[in-house]
Amino acid sequence: MDIKREAINVNFAAYRGILAVGSVRRLLIVAMLARIPHAAAGVLLTLHVVESMKLSYAAAGAIAASITIGMAIGAPWRGRMVDIYGLRRALIPSVVAEVVVWGTAPFLNFQLLVVAAFIGGLFAVPIFSVVRQALGVMVPPEQRRTAYALDSMGAEITFMIGPAAGVMLATTNTVMGLIVIGVSASLAGIFLMWFNPPTRTGQKGSFVAVAEPTTDHHDLVEDQVAPDLLGKNILVRWLRTTKYNVRWVNIAVLAILATSLGAGLVLTGVNVGMVALMRENNSTGELGIVFLFWCGASLAGGLVYGALKRSVNPLWLLCAMALLIIPMGFATNAWTLGLLSILPGLLCAPVLTSSAEHIADLVTEKRRGEAMGWYGSSMTIGSAMGAPFAGAMMDNIGPWAGFAIVGIACTILGLLGLIVMSRWRRRSPGDAV
Repeated sequence: MDIKREAINVNFAAYRGILAVGSVRRLLIVAMLARIPHAAAGVLLTLHVVESMKLSYAAAGAIAASITIGMAIGAPWRGRMVDIYGLRRALIPSVVAEVVVWGTAPFLNFQLLVVAAFIGGLFAVPIFSVVRQALGVMVPPEQRRTAYALDSMGAEITFMIGPAAGVMLATTNTVMGLIVIGVSASLAGIFLMWFNPPTRTGQKGSFVAVAEPTTDHHDLVEDQVAPDLLGKNILVRWLRTTKYNVRWVNIAVLAILATSLGAGLVLTGVNVGMVALMRENNSTGELGIVFLFWCGASLAGGLVYGALKRSVNPLWLLCAMALLIIPMGFATNAWTLGLLSILPGLLCAPVLTSSAEHIADLVTEKRRGEAMGWYGSSMTIGSAMGAPFAGAMMDNIGPWAGFAIVGIACTILGLLGLIVMSRWRRRSPGDAV
């Protein structure tokens, strides 16, 4: 959906309507609290590996990479399980795995910890995809933007609280801290199972309480007949089955997934760049000032975007955010870096909100859990790429290069997405979003 050439209408009263719905309000609160264990786990695991196990930061990075790979693989699969079996049955493996993996992790050697971290990521409670999928059916389509914006702002608050909680647990005892993380994450899954928010239209608690047959049109993609694979070899069966299972993916969906990847790359690259720049200026003690500006701007941007009456193409938002991080590399102290982070920070939550909104619009409900899982995986992969990519640029050239090269790369990614989308719309005008 393109930016409309008309006056920008902002309606903050939309938040009142969303928050007046008790079930939506509870889901947003549960989502914010449920994200804290995983937000704290990264810092806590790093400190456990470096301080308790007396290993290097490279070893800690390997553990982080193992979790990331597990989450990237697991998110679409777990989302698909929600689509097929429903929320409660799909969450049972996560509830068990969270407490078992993180309850035993502190007592494992490095090699086994790498395996445990992968399993923990693979079976992590899919908070992101479940919440976005549920919000997509708990509010009418015209209110999704506001609901997703509220969830993005809640996530922003979580990722401000989580790392601090991880450090606090680590200063007490990293072994006990990891056990607390596992129990907390498992309890979050149990609470979601108890709350059991709807994931399909027609389920209890959805905006449309009873599915209406008159409006339930057939989906040409979903109604395709599965291929006859009798007598085919294993490779042919796998290729054709895979093609059939991903038939919901089109150019528009791929463009949104690329936006998610680019957003993850930008956000992680900026975080690494902020630390590197402040270290070069011997001002690491003032990092809190920078993050206050950055996170505060993101909250403000999400608040405004959620009140808009029209959507903005996430590719345009990604391009703008990526361009605006480039000047951050030329900051000289915490205050200039903080001030330069305001403009790109304002676009942080809107990029994530708009991307989720477009995914919900593009994909049928039958595949929305899987699609949201892929969306989360794309962001996870982008985040995993952002830290080493920006770090390599900063090590070899300087802190400014991390901001500049990440910004330029993601601007190019966004522009390519816009070009591809434009050509796809001309060929398939009926499918354009």
